[in-house]
Amino acid sequence: MERALSRRTLLAGAVGAGAGVVGGATGRAAADAPGRPVAQGAVDAEVARLRRGLIELRRDIHRHPEGPGQEQRTAGVVARELRAAGLAVTTGVGGHGVIGVLRGSRPGRTVAYRADMDAVPPKDIVGGGPAPAHLCGHEIHTTVALGIAQVLARLRRQLEGTVVFLFQPAEENLSGARALIDTGVLERTRVEEIHALHCGPFPAGRFAVTPGFGMPGQDKAEVTASGPDAPDVARRLAAEIGTLATVALPQTPADLERIVAEAQTPNGPLARFVALRARAQGAKVSVSYRCWPQERYLDVRQDIHRLATSYAGTGVSFPAEPFPAMVCPERDARVLAHHLRRTLGRDTVTELHAAFPPFSGEDFALYLDRIPGTFTFLGVRAPGTPITTSYPHYPDFTPDERAIGIGVRAMAGWIAKRSHRAWGTTGVAGGGGPGN
Repeated sequence: MERALSRRTLLAGAVGAGAGVVGGATGRAAADAPGRPVAQGAVDAEVARLRRGLIELRRDIHRHPEGPGQEQRTAGVVARELRAAGLAVTTGVGGHGVIGVLRGSRPGRTVAYRADMDAVPPKDIVGGGPAPAHLCGHEIHTTVALGIAQVLARLRRQLEGTVVFLFQPAEENLSGARALIDTGVLERTRVEEIHALHCGPFPAGRFAVTPGFGMPGQDKAEVTASGPDAPDVARRLAAEIGTLATVALPQTPADLERIVAEAQTPNGPLARFVALRARAQGAKVSVSYRCWPQERYLDVRQDIHRLATSYAGTGVSFPAEPFPAMVCPERDARVLAHHLRRTLGRDTVTELHAAFPPFSGEDFALYLDRIPGTFTFLGVRAPGTPITTSYPHYPDFTPDERAIGIGVRAMAGWIAKRSHRAWGTTGVAGGGGPGN
């Protein structure tokens, strides 16, 4: 290959150290001892008071979509709401990023919650579109995060530890997480773990946890043919490279229903896949593809290189590395699943056993390369509606707004538990097994 890529290089993103152990020194004052985590009943009561205002807030953000890197108005709304709740706020972080810091009344652990703010750009809307639009649910994500901040701020006297809210720009083009991380915000705030929700095609009120799975990342290639028959060569190469795909990208609502079901099937057809598209234009072939597991990118690169160089005078180039897959720590996801079932009911959680091929990547992967955490799908499908109303990037994406309050209830209680010192005393990844 023109640019050698070792498996060691590709998989180099090491998970950061887990939560530190907090020891109890002899003679420590009783007043400094950890109490009980914030009660879920108190969380639920505050959510009930805030629910209507949160829905109005979501509608306001929805009416003013801003594409990746353009989130100035949205950032202003976020900063205003955080300040009104009493958080310490920093704006202009990594672009239009906003950081809100909420300190509880007692010492504890430092936990982060991330929400992406940008709308889907026209080129990424299924079928195209005239302007950016909130068709991925980021306004839901932002509203849920603001709801969590408001609830926990109201319960600050019972809250241990610190919660750092990261309102991130530019997720759609996979640049916002890198920009925030490069400011050093994780190091400055000493975040020990990070969590997020993402809208998904599951019934409103249902959560899909992702133990050991997540999002497939993405890779690209460009093949250039030469000579008088270069356009013919490019067309043949596009067809040959296309045969590397093991799954077809969905074309119909029935296809979407099938892959959602397959993603919930242990050892199903999506446990390993290559979803690939190759297009010839003139003498060039543009290739984009997503794989699971991420080690497959190396094999696909080798196959593309082999096919391309079988034609004399043909060159191929790749990015330095594929954008990394987001792999969610298995233990953390299972502890969250236990919390959700215990808090909201046994039927509120499903488990994913695969990554969705249609998704083009998720830059939350860059946080999980550094610190443990969870990334969970929040069901937003209203009863009796087509799957495209809850599947991101489709033009009729219309999430059920009742999911906002459900997401706030679930994650405010979860974050309050994770910032509690008792959850850090059993070691890596925040401790606190399913029995807690």
